[in-house]
Formats: sequence, structure tokens, C-alpha cells
Amino acid sequence: MPAPVRSEIPISFRIKRGASGYSCGMADVMVFSPTPQLTVTIEAGSAAGDEVHFHAGGQGVWQARMINSLDVDVVVCCALGGESGRLLGPLIAGEGMRVRSVQMGAPNGVYVHDRREGSRHELAEVRGMPLSRHEQDELYGLALAEGLKAKVCLLSGVINNDVLPPDTYRRLAGDLRRNSCLLVADLAGEYMDAALEGGLDVLKVSHEELIKFGRAAADDEAELVPAIKKLREQGADTVIVSRAERPALASTGDRVVRVTLPELEVADNRGAGDSMTAGVAAVLATGGDVETAIRTGAAAGAVNVTRRGLGTGRADVIATLWERVTLARIGLDEQNDRHVSPQELADRSKVD
Repeated sequence: MPAPVRSEIPISFRIKRGASGYSCGMADVMVFSPTPQLTVTIEAGSAAGDEVHFHAGGQGVWQARMINSLDVDVVVCCALGGESGRLLGPLIAGEGMRVRSVQMGAPNGVYVHDRREGSRHELAEVRGMPLSRHEQDELYGLALAEGLKAKVCLLSGVINNDVLPPDTYRRLAGDLRRNSCLLVADLAGEYMDAALEGGLDVLKVSHEELIKFGRAAADDEAELVPAIKKLREQGADTVIVSRAERPALASTGDRVVRVTLPELEVADNRGAGDSMTAGVAAVLATGGDVETAIRTGAAAGAVNVTRRGLGTGRADVIATLWERVTLARIGLDEQNDRHVSPQELADRSKVD
């Protein structure tokens, strides 16, 4: 088996912030989160009664929350409308994240979850409505302006595929990349295909999504490695595939690595992949290399599953777990390694 690879670069997320606690000018990471959700969660309380929690949610918000936890300045570009939208703006800003939004006529989506018995039970969900052509144009211009000022742009998906046409992601990715923006995306299906046409520095996708959309037949490396290589051919410089409780896979340059981290008891597995993407974006925004970013993303995803809050985690805990994340080079020809000389095996295990 190839030897684990460890980076010697120390991890650090601390950067200088403004007196207000977060940047009020240019952000390090722009998160394109078209239509966030208002989340309502009921938790078992004390004898005095149950607890009800109100938070901003949705993939982009969860990612922005984790980036903010890593002390990296972030701005969320989104559309807000209706009663839920009026609540979402202050909720996001109240966590120390900057919000740039356009007004839309329809309300943002909402879900209500009951977690009094430990696991989540959905009581109600209202999905976001499609943006009008004018609203789409306004949101596009806002994201483009903020993205051109940021060090990293993170493209997040939508819960309702009718909200925004996939071609928006092709255009936005292409315009940002043509202007030398570093681009990270966490997308699937038509939205991922569209962003790949524009070009990406990093693509994160789950193995379930690759299987669902016909890019892999099963969750095994013999299926996923060729799928990863195909994604790189189609426009992603680096590809990361999250695999729930199994080791993630990542490809950059001419190698594919298996990302292994310590086993931890899961409190809530939702949001682990989003936290992984956030960790990657945060490190790249502070000048870290891709290997450090991958290890940080893995550690952030692992910390998130030990908590009940989505996209949450302490930077010091993530830094500690980072030390235990290993990258081991793999390949479809591993079964033939017995025919390879010891020196060739050693060369395969080296990090470029």
C-alpha cells in the first residue's frame, strides 16, 4: 500500500480583521448562494419546555458559516424576499458574515425540523420560487462585482432547480475565471456541467451525486477514479469527491489520493461535505496550497459531524484534526503493484 503523505506546512487561519469583527470592504471569499433558506429546528429542552432555534441555512450559508469559523472574511451574495427573506438578512449578518443581496418578489424557502428525539424529522418545507429575469440579472451583476474583488469565489447550488437556470453558472464561472479569479464550486448535475464549461480551479462533488447523474456506477475507487479524471478533462483543475463515512478521493496534477482521517462518532452527518468545501476555500483564500486545503477541508467536515449545528466548528479543533489527516496516492493499477520495483513504488507515493 502506498505510504501516507503528510504536508509539512503548518496550518493557520488567523488574519487581521476590522474593528467591527468582520470585513466591511473586500472579502477574502465570495459565496454565491442564490436563495438561502430560513431553518426552524425544534430541540428537546428542559422541564420549562422545548427549544426552538431559528437560523439561516442552505448550502451556501453553511459553507460561509464554516469559512467564517476559520477566521476568513466572507461575503454572501444572494436574493432575499418575503417574510423569510426579511429574517434571513439579519440572521446571516448577525453571525459576522457580510451580506450583499438583491430584492426578489417571492419569499425565500423555509424548513421546519423536529429533532427532539435525536434524529431529524421534517415537519414542513417550502422551497424557493424561481427568480425573474430582472432578479437574475441583478444577482448575477452583484456576484460578479463581489467576486472580482475577492481572493476566492465559491459557487454553491440551489435547493430548487427552478430557481436559477444552470447556464448562469457557466457564465459566472467563465467571467470570473477570465479575470483571474480563483474559483471553487460545490455543485451537481446540470449545474456542475455548466460550471465546468466555464472552468474551475476546484470542484467538490459527492459520490452520491456522481452515481445519481450517471458519472459512476458505484461507490468504489474503480468507478470513481475514472469519473474524477473525466471531470478534470472537462474543466476542473482539482476534483474532490466526498464519500460520507468512507475516505474522500482527490485529484490534482497527475495523481489521485485517498483522504483518510480519524473515525469520530457522528452527531449529525448533514453539512459535512459543505464544511469540506468551506475548508478548502478558506485555505486557498489565505494563500495555502491545494494539499493543505484538501486536508483542512477533510478536517472541517469531520468536525462538523460531531456537532448539531450545520457548517459549524472551532478553528483550533479543526487544526488539531488536520494533523491526523493523511493523503495516500492510489490508482487503478494498484492491483499490479506487485510487478513494480520498490523504487517505482516509492516514487509513486511521493507528493509532486
